[in-house]
Amino acid sequence: MYNRLPLHPFYKIMAQAQQGDDMSFLQHLEALRWHLVRGLGAVILLAVVIFLNKSLVFDGIIFAPKRADFLTFRVLCEFSGVLHNYLPFMFSTPDVLCIGQDIPKLQNISMTGQFTSHIMVSLLGGVVLAFPYILWEVWRFVKPGLHPNERNMARGLIFFASFLFFGGVLFGYFVISPLSINFLSTYSVSAEVETIPTLRTYITTVTTVVVACGFLFELPVLVYFLTKTGLITPAFLRQYRRHFIVIALVLSAIITPPDVFSQLLVCFPLAILYEVSILLSAYIVRKEKKREETA
Repeated sequence: MYNRLPLHPFYKIMAQAQQGDDMSFLQHLEALRWHLVRGLGAVILLAVVIFLNKSLVFDGIIFAPKRADFLTFRVLCEFSGVLHNYLPFMFSTPDVLCIGQDIPKLQNISMTGQFTSHIMVSLLGGVVLAFPYILWEVWRFVKPGLHPNERNMARGLIFFASFLFFGGVLFGYFVISPLSINFLSTYSVSAEVETIPTLRTYITTVTTVVVACGFLFELPVLVYFLTKTGLITPAFLRQYRRHFIVIALVLSAIITPPDVFSQLLVCFPLAILYEVSILLSAYIVRKEKKREETA
């Protein structure tokens, strides 16, 4: 079996500080502080830009999934026509999947509701857009404490982690959010009850789904590092595949609205990412064994 990595860089920094190396422990804390300040500065700067573009952010992005002409609804409607042409015995009308037509307008019942929602969306958007830069600042802090082979191990981390994160964000925005909004806004237990969604509940639903999907799509990155450190193996991942499906369903139930369809939509790509992670873990193990045999 391949060697496990040494201590976490932060603890190695502490050890170096105690041994009187180039930088003291307090100097490392000062460096960490400035990395955090720069990351926070990037978030605030992007949040200000988002705040100043209110119309584009809310009318063009946030509220787009509740309109009937949203991309997802148009694709479903066109697909419905195709199904009607080829499977008329199952889809009697060409508009069976044309949803998103009856989503009610949002209401604000708090004096400060619109302003606080504007600030919350701006800050959260700043975090999402600054995600690659935040990763880069974290990398700059831990890089001096790594050995050359450990630095090679993390090569391309920022690109792939950012790619997966934004892929999850787009999946949550274009797939999960519009379908969840349509289901929840049109679901009714009785004709005596009218659904009147508020601005806060709508924004909370959209942002929670979008950001959570972004972080859930980081699964292959997590598996990569755990395999590199020897904490997990492909055999371990294969053995606990069923357990992961249960965990994925639980996570899907937490981050999505309480409808089975949305939960399955989130669970399906997670299952695919898990299988990709198994292949990635197997590739890493083969590469490490080959390197040991060569050495």
